[in-house]
Amino acid sequence: MDDATLLGCCGAYCKTCRAFGDGACRGCTIGYDDGSRDLSRARCVMKICCIGKGYVSCADCPDLGSCERLQAFFAKKGYKYGKYREALMFIRKHGYERFFSIANGWRMQYGKYE
Repeated sequence: MDDATLLGCCGAYCKTCRAFGDGACRGCTIGYDDGSRDLSRARCVMKICCIGKGYVSCADCPDLGSCERLQAFFAKKGYKYGKYREALMFIRKHGYERFFSIANGWRMQYGKYE
């Protein structure tokens, strides 16, 4: 499984997420590309939009800054939402390769950038 498959549309990185590692979560985007999961049954509106458009993450979307769904998600209370936004902005600026080289050292679904 490649790193891109383990990235959530919102910027959460499943590969280093505890819930994914413990088997408590199937991951954000895993299984939609091979048909083992049905996108029409997904509850996450960001996931439906992002995967439906063929993007790796919302960082690929030209409407990233103006998307009402995404902005509402980032406006939720909680530290992680800001970190997910930071991930998407980092990807947009530096690309996926650089993001994954940093993110693979994280201990959670988000982390620090060096």
